[in-house]
Amino acid sequence: MSTLGRLFNLHSGEDDKLKVLKNVRSNVYFRGATLWILACAIFVASVGLNVNSTAVIIGAMLISPLMGPIIGAGFGLGIFDFILFKRSIKNLAIATIVSLIVSSIYFYLSPFKEAQSELLARTAPNIFDVMIAFFGGLAGVIAMTRVEKGLPLAGVAIATALMPPLCTAGYGLGTGNYAYFAGAIFLYTINCVFICIATYIVVKYLKYPLAKQVDKKHEVQVKYIITAIIITVMAPSAYFAYDLYQEQKFSQNVKNFLRSEFENKGDVIIYNRNDYRSSPKKIEVAFLTRQLKKQELDSLNNKLPNYGLQSTRLLIKQDTIGFAKMYEQGNNVISKSDQELNEKNILLAQLQKKLDLSTYDNKSIMGEAEILFPTISNLSIGNHDFAVNDSTTQIIPVALYMSEEDISSEEKDKLLSWLQKN
Repeated sequence: MSTLGRLFNLHSGEDDKLKVLKNVRSNVYFRGATLWILACAIFVASVGLNVNSTAVIIGAMLISPLMGPIIGAGFGLGIFDFILFKRSIKNLAIATIVSLIVSSIYFYLSPFKEAQSELLARTAPNIFDVMIAFFGGLAGVIAMTRVEKGLPLAGVAIATALMPPLCTAGYGLGTGNYAYFAGAIFLYTINCVFICIATYIVVKYLKYPLAKQVDKKHEVQVKYIITAIIITVMAPSAYFAYDLYQEQKFSQNVKNFLRSEFENKGDVIIYNRNDYRSSPKKIEVAFLTRQLKKQELDSLNNKLPNYGLQSTRLLIKQDTIGFAKMYEQGNNVISKSDQELNEKNILLAQLQKKLDLSTYDNKSIMGEAEILFPTISNLSIGNHDFAVNDSTTQIIPVALYMSEEDISSEEKDKLLSWLQKN
């Protein structure tokens, strides 16, 4: 054998095959302590998803016993032990149903129904999840067949992440969000199928003894079934991956458009949001001082295809604070440049005065807001002058916040109530 062959030789350090098979068979069952451990792991993972704690979710992955029946199914297929295969599938089904029941009850009873980022990450699987499940499963099975097991199995449990998508599916059932349920169950199915297939490949490569002699016809049938399952799972995964690529490409094109048409020309953007899923797609922008005429907005919309933003509409949220008053009435633009410049200077002086008068400790307020409202990434409060009539103005505190996703009306009411008390 060549040096390269010895370097990648899987038979080196391999454990006794009968001993490995005995260990695999003993790990497929869910009863007694194993079922209690599974229920505890599900509860821990559900809490972690609910409070958006990555550390807690990782802990749940490590104590989860779900890998046992999946690897058992792969071994069953690989050595044509259909009794082992059926037992593994039966126990995996029991574990899945118990997990869904525990997690759905938890999320149904939990007062916190808001979907956090850790939970949302498990609702849209794609081709990358297929690769993670396959190569993670491959590493796990190879580790199981070694005399020195090492630590790869713990890493595989974290990488393939069987527990979080199952809990996310429970969240979908508990809250009635069946789109989340479907996406999470699909991700869970991807993980189970490709860990099983990785196991089958390793078992065949290492030439484990067959439990039952089968003729060529049945062996070919098994291979056809596995191929059909792979295609069935990979087809939608590939579509989701392509859709994710298109969404990221859209976001990058939006950034290029905003940078080229506004930021590089000195315009300060205080808010921007794009919606890839709407029809037509939307880009919403708000400026610190600039206001756009209808002709300018139409011209910018016509430029969108040049940035790869076909079927997209630009929406401008004009300022309501009164930084730059460009119209006297209707669409009549102030024509006197010296008057316009003078008004701007006055407004800038007023703005500076307001900023000087601001007594809000935004840093301290943001520190508290991060704890109370995890979805809010930035929060700022300042005093602004609003016109009551032509001769009277009123100073009113205004809060601007940025959030990773739209917050519910209930959360907005809680935020308003908390700000009023501060």
